Amino acid sequence: MPAPQTVLAFAEPWRRSLVGRSPAIERLAEKIRLIGPKRATVLITGETGAGKEAAARAIHLAGPRAHLPMVAVNCTALPESLLEAELFGHVRGAFTGAVQSRAGRFEQANHGTLFLDEIGDMPLDTQAKLLRVLQEREFQRIGSSETIHIDVRVIAATNANLPQRVAAGRFREDLYYRLNVVPLALPPLRDRLEDIPLLAQHFVEKICLQEGIPPRHITPETIDLLRGYSWPGNVRQLENALEHAIALSGDRMTLLPSDFHFPPVLSPRAQDDWSPRYPTLPDEGLDFEATIGRIELHILEQALRRTGGNKSQAAEILRLKRTTLSAKLRSLYKLARDCPQSSLSA
Repeated sequence: MPAPQTVLAFAEPWRRSLVGRSPAIERLAEKIRLIGPKRATVLITGETGAGKEAAARAIHLAGPRAHLPMVAVNCTALPESLLEAELFGHVRGAFTGAVQSRAGRFEQANHGTLFLDEIGDMPLDTQAKLLRVLQEREFQRIGSSETIHIDVRVIAATNANLPQRVAAGRFREDLYYRLNVVPLALPPLRDRLEDIPLLAQHFVEKICLQEGIPPRHITPETIDLLRGYSWPGNVRQLENALEHAIALSGDRMTLLPSDFHFPPVLSPRAQDDWSPRYPTLPDEGLDFEATIGRIELHILEQALRRTGGNKSQAAEILRLKRTTLSAKLRSLYKLARDCPQSSLSA
C-alpha cells in the first residue's frame, strides 16, 4: 500500500517548501505568510536537521524578492580567515591567493535574500563586521576603500542557544538583538510525527528521481516503524534513512521495516525526554554506581540526540570538555557491556 502522495494543492507556491499538514507546520506557515512580505530580519532557531534552510527558502519565496536569488552561507563551513572574504568579497592582491577580485555573498544577494546558517558559530571579529553591515547596509571588500551599498534581506539560523552564548561572552549581545527582530522557532520532527507519511513519500519520490528508478512504495508497517522513532536528527535524518532503505531494497518496489537501521546510541525510546525526577531508594537498596551511571548515560545520549550525534556540540551544552564526554561514554558503554546484569543496561 503506497503512502499518501505529497503533491499538495496550495494557492501560495512558497507553501510547497513546507511538507506537512500537522498543527505545528500550519502554525509555522501562518507566521511565514505574515513575515514573508516584510523586510525584517528573521532568526530561525531549531535542532540540527529540523529544516531551517527550507523555512528560510519559504520566507524568501513568500515575499517580493522571490524572483531574485537567495544566497546561502554556512558559517561553520569555512575557517575564520576565509569567512570574512566569503561574506564581503575581496580585491586582487588583498591576501595570499587572491589572484583576482571576487564579489562576496552580500553582493551576490543584493536586492534578494542572504541566508546565514549556523550563525551562532560565527567568530566574534566577523560578528562585529556583520553588525555594521546590518546597521548601515554598506561595507567594503577586503583590500578596498570603496564603499558598496546593498539592499539585502537577512535570514539567520542556528541550533545554538544564543542567549546562553551571549551570557558566556561568545556572541555579541547587540548582534543578537539585531538578528532577532522576528524569531521563528522550528518544531522538531518528534513533535509532528503525523507529518512522517507525507515527508517519507516526498523524500522517496525525490531520491528515486535522482537515482533514475521507479518510485518505491512504503508499507503501513514501515510507516508505523518510522512514526515510532524519536528522530534525533530530525527531517535530515529521515531523508538519510530513506536513502539507505532504498539502496538496500534492490529491485523490490516496496520499502519494508527490515530495510531500516537505526544507530544503537540513537535508538527509539518509549520515553525520549529526560525529566529531572530523583530515583526512589527501594527497600532492598540499589547499586549506586550503576544507577548514577545509567542517569549519566541517559543525559549524555539526550545531548547527542539533540545535536545529531555531534560530540563537540553535545559537550558544549553539558558544560563538559569533549574529551571528558568521550571518556564518560567509553566507560559507561564498557560497564554496560561487561556487566549486562547491571541496572546500567536496563
